[in-house]
Amino acid sequence: MPPILEAHDLTKRFALGESSVEALKGVSLAVQPGEFVALMGPSGSGKSTLLQLLGGLDQPTTGSVVFEGRDISRLSDDAATRLRRERTGFVFQAFNLIPLLNVRENIALPFTIAGQDATRGELRDRIRDVIELVELGGKERHRPDQLSAGEQQRVAVARALVTRPSVLLADEPTGNLDYTTGGELLDALWRSCDTGGQTVVLVIGDGRIRDEIELGRRADHSAAPLIARLAQLGL
Repeated sequence: MPPILEAHDLTKRFALGESSVEALKGVSLAVQPGEFVALMGPSGSGKSTLLQLLGGLDQPTTGSVVFEGRDISRLSDDAATRLRRERTGFVFQAFNLIPLLNVRENIALPFTIAGQDATRGELRDRIRDVIELVELGGKERHRPDQLSAGEQQRVAVARALVTRPSVLLADEPTGNLDYTTGGELLDALWRSCDTGGQTVVLVIGDGRIRDEIELGRRADHSAAPLIARLAQLGL
């Protein structure tokens, strides 16, 4: 099966006065459908920059990004917007929930923006399924200020997953959470991709891939080995 997402020798340089800073230095990777890939490294190592390139939020200085067999490295603004809306999902460290909307309404927001009725048929079922996935059943009518930080981030994850994107890209989604709550969020993300295939964790440091850990999927579908390994690496 061909990779769903590939990076080929990516570099990214930012102008800094009369000089420049190289955030990425020839990064290459391939992600198979159904894989769980974690990019890790210290602050300033290029993780967020790489994620933005993989999701079509920015363009590389050199190199290319291939998504579902298509080079997305030089998309127009309109084409990049369509890609993000239709094929990819994003979760950020900030929850970015609408304070006046309840859990269900926040999750349904992508459909609401598209002018679709999320209270009926398949869309209603999708919302119900992702609420169950992130274990927020019974809190559908809660507003963000009635939820814990971990619950708010799980709403953000559900909102990103409800459109059934080909790839979910998460930028430090546990950054505002304690270890236990962060582990619960990773467990929800693990369940979302637990459809078979090999699990690979990629660790990024100083703009280069430094380590690769193949964990494999467990018969009990547990995310505990993944969470423990990430903790060892400084989650």
